[in-house]
This record gives sequence, C-alpha cells and structure tokens, in this order.
Amino acid sequence: MKYFLGIDTSNYRTSAAICDFDGNVIKQVRRLLPVKKGELGLRQSEALFEHTKALPSVMEELGGFEIAAVGYSARPRDVEGSYMPCFLAGESVARSIAATLGIKSFDFSHQAGHVKAAAYSCREQRLSTGRTFFEMTETEGEFIAFHLSGGTTEALLYKNGELTILGQTLDLNAGQAVDRVGVMLGLPFPAGEEMEKLALGQPFTKGIKISVKGFDCNLAGVENQAKKRFENGETPEKVAAFALDCVLKTVDKMTENILIAYPGLPVLYAGGVTACKRIANELTKKYECAFALPQLSGDNAAGTALLCRNKFLSELKLK
Repeated sequence: MKYFLGIDTSNYRTSAAICDFDGNVIKQVRRLLPVKKGELGLRQSEALFEHTKALPSVMEELGGFEIAAVGYSARPRDVEGSYMPCFLAGESVARSIAATLGIKSFDFSHQAGHVKAAAYSCREQRLSTGRTFFEMTETEGEFIAFHLSGGTTEALLYKNGELTILGQTLDLNAGQAVDRVGVMLGLPFPAGEEMEKLALGQPFTKGIKISVKGFDCNLAGVENQAKKRFENGETPEKVAAFALDCVLKTVDKMTENILIAYPGLPVLYAGGVTACKRIANELTKKYECAFALPQLSGDNAAGTALLCRNKFLSELKLK
C-alpha cells in the first residue's frame, strides 16, 4: 500500500506526516525548534539552520513508507510575494525524495495546510447543515476560517478550495502578543501553553479595551497594557489572563463583524493560538464553530499530507 508524505518547516516547528489513500493521517512527527531563554523567536537564517539539522531525525522517526507523492509547505500564504526562507528546508527534502523515487511533488502554502488540518481534526463534528468542515474541504463548501498563530492573524473566506483574506492584524499577531507577554512573565518561548496554565481559574478580565475596525484589528496594545499591569503589581496569573482575554475579545469582535456580512456561515478556527481552551470555550458558546485539536492546531504537516493526497487524486482523474 502506498501513502502520501507531507513536510512543513515553519519558523518554529519541523514536522512530517503520513496519510493514506482514504484520507486518514497515519502518523506525524513534530520537533519544536530551540529558542534561547528570554528570546522572542529565531531569525530566518537560524530557523533554516535548525530545520536542516532536525529533518533527518524527524524523517527517521516517521519510519519507512512506500510513498505515492510528496507535499510540502513552500510559502506562508497563497498570496503574491508570500515568502519565508525557512520553508526552503522542507522543499529541499521533499523535492529530493520525489526526484529519487520518480514520483510527483506538490507545493502548498503553510496556511492552507493549517486549515486542512483543522478541518480534518474536527471531521466528526457535524454542522447544522449536516456536513462537516472536512467534507467541505474535500468537495465544495464555504465557511469562515481564522488562522491565529505567532506568524499570522487573519480571517479568511474559504470557498471551494480557495482562501481569500477578509481581515487581519495591522500590527502584532495574536501569538506574538501572547508570547511577548509570556516571556515578560518569565515563561519559555513559545509561551501559549504555559500562559493558559498560569491563567487557569482566573475570572475573565473586565473593562478590556480592544481595537477592531471592521474585519481588521490591532494587537500591539496587549503587550503594552500587560506590561503596565505587571509593573503596577498585578500577579502573573492576572496578567496572563488579561492577555488571553484581549485576544479572545478581539477575535470575538472580528467574528461578529464578519458574520454580519456573511450571515449563516460556520467558522473554523485554526493555528496554535486556538489550542487555548480559555478562548475556544467562550467562542464555542456564541458561534457555530469548530476548533482544531491541540495536536493539529499548532504547526504540523498533517494538512500538507492531506492536500498532497487530494492533488494526486485530482490529477489521476484528469488523465
């Protein structure tokens, strides 16, 4: 039996995944790139170097499979000029494997992989229409998708395989805001998971001021306000809750505004920030929506493998 290989080398995680012809993710391996204590990430040159070091062990752990085609993340998004050098590491390995085996390789955007992985992870959750997000990404469908991470904060219209940006951050990304506050509080980078633990049990912050205009937002103020609160003696627990609640309220308002313009569409939340239950639980109460499972919310190659499968099968049908 043959399988499909997906490779993704985002700025902070090296990952590879295998899916079968039926669209089941069989295995995935992920490695978080090392970031020095107190630092807020890696330069692109550093990330590319770390991916190059990590990929051999990731592929070895993935194990031996007979591969039908290889998919890889080649760019952050499917828009003109979208480029990050760190994706060259995955592209190099993917294309080399394909050339050696005499099989096809397909390139995708990191964002498309995120949306596909999120849809796959909630494939058992049926919407009011009777369909699932995954079914809509396999055939035809339309929904709103949010991609919330350290590198991207965007609201997207998904329609029959195409992603169109509706709204976005005009300064910091949601994950950046959370990570900056977390590092300020002495937490390791990336800080999302530890921030949620720190905020556990804290009441929701009252009187939060956010900046949302139409479908766009500004998040730079989260870091500044959190710093002031911390310097004025607020506990780390309260500051962590404040930062997460700012992101929650911002995404909530963006979602609300978008659904006025696109009434009736369900919402899929993807990206590492959406692993936060404090955020997910509140939005789930208000909207017909779904969140990726934690293992498929952060950067991963599962969505890339699934996209590779679909591309391979679509080309077979055209012959």
